[in-house]
Amino acid sequence: MALRVNVLGPVSAEVDGVEAALGGPRQRAVLAVLVAARGQVVSAERIVTALWGDDTPSMTTLHSYIARLRQALEPGRAAKAQSDVLPREGVGYALRVDLDEVDAERFARLSGEGEQLVQDDPAAAVTVLAEALELWRGQPYADFADAPFAAPEVARLEGLRLATQENLFAARLALGRHAAVVGDLEKHTAEHPMSERGWELLVLALYRAGRQGDALAALRSARKVLAEELGIDPGLALRELEAAVLSQDGGLLPQPAPRIGAVRNLPFPVTRLVGRATELLQVTALLADHRLVTLTGPGGIGKTRLALEAARACRDIGEPWLVELAGLTEPALLAGTIAQALGISGASTTRRVTEALRDRRLLLVLDNCEHLVDAVHETVTELLAHTIELRVLATSRETLGAIGEAVYEVPPLSAMQATELFVSRATATVPGWKPTPPELETTVRLCGELDGLPLAIELAAAQCRVLSVDQILAALDDRFAVLTSGPGPQRHRTLLRTVEWSHRLLEPEERRLFNRLSVFAAGFDLDAAAAVCDGPVLAGLSALVRKSLVTVEAGTAPRRYRLLETLKDFARTRQDPVELGGTQAAHRAWVLARAEAAEARLRGHQAVPAIGLLITDQPEHRAAFTTALLAGDSEYALRLSGALSWFWYRRGHVTEGLGWLTTAMELTPDAPPGLQARALIGMAGLHYLAGNLPAAHRAAKDAAEAARTAGNLQSEGQGLTYRALFGGLCGAPTAVADARAALDLSRLTGLTWLEAEALMVIGMLLLFGGEVAEACETLTESITVATHCGHRFVQASSTWLLVKTDLKLGLAEQALAAGVPMLRLLDDDGDLTSWLVIAHTLAAALTQTERPEDGARLLGAVQAIGARVGFSPLEMDPADAPQQTEQVRQALPPEVFADCLRQGAALSQSHAYTLLNRLVSGQVHQHRV
Repeated sequence: MALRVNVLGPVSAEVDGVEAALGGPRQRAVLAVLVAARGQVVSAERIVTALWGDDTPSMTTLHSYIARLRQALEPGRAAKAQSDVLPREGVGYALRVDLDEVDAERFARLSGEGEQLVQDDPAAAVTVLAEALELWRGQPYADFADAPFAAPEVARLEGLRLATQENLFAARLALGRHAAVVGDLEKHTAEHPMSERGWELLVLALYRAGRQGDALAALRSARKVLAEELGIDPGLALRELEAAVLSQDGGLLPQPAPRIGAVRNLPFPVTRLVGRATELLQVTALLADHRLVTLTGPGGIGKTRLALEAARACRDIGEPWLVELAGLTEPALLAGTIAQALGISGASTTRRVTEALRDRRLLLVLDNCEHLVDAVHETVTELLAHTIELRVLATSRETLGAIGEAVYEVPPLSAMQATELFVSRATATVPGWKPTPPELETTVRLCGELDGLPLAIELAAAQCRVLSVDQILAALDDRFAVLTSGPGPQRHRTLLRTVEWSHRLLEPEERRLFNRLSVFAAGFDLDAAAAVCDGPVLAGLSALVRKSLVTVEAGTAPRRYRLLETLKDFARTRQDPVELGGTQAAHRAWVLARAEAAEARLRGHQAVPAIGLLITDQPEHRAAFTTALLAGDSEYALRLSGALSWFWYRRGHVTEGLGWLTTAMELTPDAPPGLQARALIGMAGLHYLAGNLPAAHRAAKDAAEAARTAGNLQSEGQGLTYRALFGGLCGAPTAVADARAALDLSRLTGLTWLEAEALMVIGMLLLFGGEVAEACETLTESITVATHCGHRFVQASSTWLLVKTDLKLGLAEQALAAGVPMLRLLDDDGDLTSWLVIAHTLAAALTQTERPEDGARLLGAVQAIGARVGFSPLEMDPADAPQQTEQVRQALPPEVFADCLRQGAALSQSHAYTLLNRLVSGQVHQHRV
């Protein structure tokens, strides 16, 4: 998705070239405030004050504006996904787009680049400055030009525009276009009579055009205007210019145009730099503060291109000179290579180069240093220690480790930047091709699979001549075969060569560690790496990070690491099959130990962090299942699926959980009975969520028998409890008696969470039998026991049963008061299925309290969220849920009901909770949007 935001005129935005519907004035103003902040976080309070002043609305109004802006700017974002463009950060919001995607920031960048080119390359300056001015469509922030929040930005941009126009005039003068520019400058000074530089340029143009008298007349006009309007005399520059005109100073005549390339050897770019505006600003800022800056990152990340662009942008700190080191293999020749690139004759030692550079103001760009790190370290250290004006910008897959080195890790392209790069390069390869919306979606997925690596994306785009985007994506299982024959240096012609270059530079132990770390499906921490690699890994891991083969996930504590997919694929292909199998076995052992440790905490006070850990480890679970089945270790798959079954239940992963459990059971018919019992308990619960009560009852019955055979009281108690519940739902007459037997067994185990579950089931079955008073007493007891041991699932489920009882007794307000707080606890717990069943019931409660439209909206949210995970309260609760839905439907005209359902489908869990809490408490609940 390509997003552009425009403020050089009326505020607007474009998504993939189509203007986005930004809504009314206030909603557009929210976006304008965030753009004006230039990437800084703006507190919600400050946004509200800027837009409404003393007439402050509720924060909910602001949140709704933000939500609608997100929909307009990120139309393809999933409803629950984190916003990349307008994220909530702390107490406020920020606009997170590449700086070049905002026309004002793009203008500022082009203006600065053009200004630097005026003296040495005026022809290039004219092109760049003209491009900058073409971005203007009117007054900045035209819709809000009088608003206090916009005034500083409007003033800044107008001032920058004036300077840009005058730099353009100066560049045209430098090219000898004196007569042609006179008319434009006369108009300019009439429109900006207070600009002394404008008058200077007009006088110079007139003089060079042979109109000395007119030049003096212009000087008199400037003096008069400044005196009448400001009461001041012209500044020193105008006075000196007047004297030079009167004396016909030869310095006023046009100077010979500079010879391009005479003062630098940087290659001129052939293609446009895409998506690196922020990184360019960060690197140039580092160069302003540090004499040695090293750009690091894996091969193909774009270090060289970024370094060259930064060198061009930083000519004020020193004339840039490039020294390419990729082809240099002998460290002893480094000093001579630098001398040759700089045109220093007869210098073959670092001391001689230092003497030649002692008084030169120069930016030395050393490209591809990773294979010469020690030599570059020593040479750069000596050069910087004995020169004053020298700065060094290095690119290397490994840091130099020199004193004073500022390291900048070049990041991958964002999804938006990567997509723009692919489309830009592909359209150059296949002229006339314009991607369709489905092709754009595929391109986003393709670029994600390629880790946002510019080289890989460019190689993929080059294949568009013979393959469709879908074909390229499908071929990535063998990415090193398809990503070949691209442009650029020989070492970058294929993705395989690029990665091999880094791999060859590793020490043997580093190479072994790199290969083993490729077993992780996603990120990992130090303990995980040590467990899988069978020993301490800090030194080796640090070396791989330093050499840009392992990435550190910023902001994590403890630190987490990851390998790019491209590097993982390469490492797996380079491992001996026996070694790879051993690594995968170690990974499986670590995954199982983590899952079983987390499962032991899922029914207690530590459930929230345990669920969080399991969510983080989900990619590792899936990888472990896959390698176990490929290795024929189906018993492992059965153990892991048994450990994860309660997590799957609470998160609503019905299809995935049943899939793994069923496969593992089928492949392990002779598994130990204790192992079978755990898996069968998991199958029973997931069949229940899927609405298949007979299958749930059979699995629970088999689980109890297997657990009894194994002598496992805990599993037997769970199996008996589930057998009683699902049997009761299927009409078994002995269900209550079976549940009481399960309660007795659970008390023998001493596990209070199991006791709480049995009490809940007894209460539910008593409700089904019409024993309301005894049921409510038992359910209340289950809540007490569950609260004590931290088993929130039972706490929530028993509360839900009491809420349904209140509804049947006509106590809808009481039902809402009990149910709404429970939704927040479940949201914190990550228990999606329980959240959905309670919210579904509360939709009926809203209808009973004469709020059917809000009930229908909540029903729409439940249906949409449930559909995404394959869960429906209607199937799980066939006794009451259909009746609750029908109650809401009957309270509204069909078209109103349908409209409210559509509105609710756009609500997230947090939005739905806010709606309910406001309706119940009458107060605005401020929450994270």
